[in-house]
Amino acid sequence: MGKITFYEDRNFQGRSYECSSDYSELNSYFSRCNSIRVENGNWMLYENANYRGNQFYVRRGEYPDFSQWMSHSDSIRSCRMIPQYRGSFRIRVYEREEFRGQMMEFTEDCPNVYEEFNYNDIHSCNVLEGHWIFYAEPSYRGLQYYLRPGEYRRFTDWGAANARVGSFRRVQELY
Repeated sequence: MGKITFYEDRNFQGRSYECSSDYSELNSYFSRCNSIRVENGNWMLYENANYRGNQFYVRRGEYPDFSQWMSHSDSIRSCRMIPQYRGSFRIRVYEREEFRGQMMEFTEDCPNVYEEFNYNDIHSCNVLEGHWIFYAEPSYRGLQYYLRPGEYRRFTDWGAANARVGSFRRVQELY
C-alpha cells in the first residue's frame, strides 16, 4: 500500500495531509504544497485537479521543497499512485500520429531519444507492458508524462502540448 504526505510549508512544516490512494481533487485538504514525504509507492502528482496539467513523478523519499520534484510552483491539485509492477516492460514508439511512420520497440530505459531514434518527436506510442515516464529532455529531465498500458494515438493523449520527448524510463521502483 502506498503512502504520501503533503505539507503546506517547506521542510515538512505546516498543515499536512496523508493519503494512500488516487485523489482527483486535493484542494479541500490543503491550499498549497511545499514539501512531500513518500513513505511507500510511486506517485504521479498533477498541478491541476482531475489529473491535468504538469505532472511530477515521485518515489520513496523526502522532498523538502517543490523544486525537489522539479516543480516551479507550490500547486499540487491531484495525485495518482502508480501500481506496483513486476513483469517485463515493452513500449512501441512511432514518429507519426495513429501509429504511423517509423516504429521502434523498447524494453529498457532510453536516456536519449535522438541517439536511439534519430529524431526527438514521438507522436504516438503503444505501451504493451509496464508503466513508463516520458521526459521532455534527455537524461530524464524536464516535463514528465505518465504512461500506463494502452494506446496513445497522439501526444495529447498522454497530456503533452507537443511531441517532444527527450528520454523515457520504466517505473520499476518496488515498495
